Amino acid sequence: MQNARIAIVGAGLAGLYAAYSLEKKGIKDYVVLEAREILGGRIASTIHSDGKPDASGVVGFDLGPSWFWPAFQTDMARLVDELELETFQQFETGDMLLERSSNQPPERTRGYVNSPPSMRIAGGMYSLIDALYRRIDSARVLTGQAVRHLRMSEPHVELVSENARGETFSHFAEHVLLAMPPRLVESQLTFSPALPNELARQWRETDTWMAPHAKYIAVFDRPFWRDQGLSGEARSAVGPMVEIHDASTPGGQAALFGFLGVPADVRSRVSEEELITACRTQFVRLFGSQAENPESEFIKDWAKEIHTATDRDQRSSGDHPMPALSPSSGAWADRLTGIGSEWSREFTGYLAGAIDAVNRGLEYKKLKPSG
Repeated sequence: MQNARIAIVGAGLAGLYAAYSLEKKGIKDYVVLEAREILGGRIASTIHSDGKPDASGVVGFDLGPSWFWPAFQTDMARLVDELELETFQQFETGDMLLERSSNQPPERTRGYVNSPPSMRIAGGMYSLIDALYRRIDSARVLTGQAVRHLRMSEPHVELVSENARGETFSHFAEHVLLAMPPRLVESQLTFSPALPNELARQWRETDTWMAPHAKYIAVFDRPFWRDQGLSGEARSAVGPMVEIHDASTPGGQAALFGFLGVPADVRSRVSEEELITACRTQFVRLFGSQAENPESEFIKDWAKEIHTATDRDQRSSGDHPMPALSPSSGAWADRLTGIGSEWSREFTGYLAGAIDAVNRGLEYKKLKPSG
């Protein structure tokens, strides 16, 4: 058993930023419970050798979100500066390619340039997770603890978690910050007493960003497409990838990545090897024979992540209402606050949405140091 004033469920960007924010407020009495054995949630990066972050947190290519826009996502930009992380602009110089049909060759056209520019973090977005983790009390972050039940146990909330061996643990807190997507909270956690029906419905019907998507990355020895005056960006009605971008790192390795347009339920019936082969073939079709032999290839299917996606996420409805942060009445009033990115007012689903949702949730709760 473990007691804490605040329990944070989830150690993705929202959960770790919440812990960081609590510490800045002078609140040290918290615990973070993460179901996965690694931190980051929907932020996942790869290094060239084995596709996993190494012990020092050095990472490279993003398997989850890649960009943020500091010009209007100012809270996110402020955090990146505060953590002293290096950023660089997404490469967009040159023409883009369009695949309109399988009967036509790719069409070359003037490329799009984001204004304001989209920015990336040196070392990959996992550098943001690593920087936050290094600035909080690591003893208060427990991985491999999947929260299963929340029970009202006055004057506390009891959180019952389970590890990979099926062993259960109880944690007691005054307040719970839910750093998970609303749909995942509603489907994977049981509440005693039950959540209000309308709140449960809202959370259940809020789509989880990234959940139905998959991303393919191919790493090369050099960005050969740039020699052709191409930006690495492409759009395709042929597939399997529908949107493609340059994923190269400054002074580092060259890479291309693409989002698959194949629905999650269809992908589930195809082997990963077949998907990778189809993606590589598309890169050859678009960028030529130099794309045929990448140094490394990675594919991340978020729909297969049980701590990200539910059965409802196999096909996204595109429905992103702003769910209530917390029960307004009943036993759970003033006991639960949603702080995952889907609770953001402005940037739902984005990295900046996690920052906004945490700031919104902590302001809603008006947490102050004890004593």
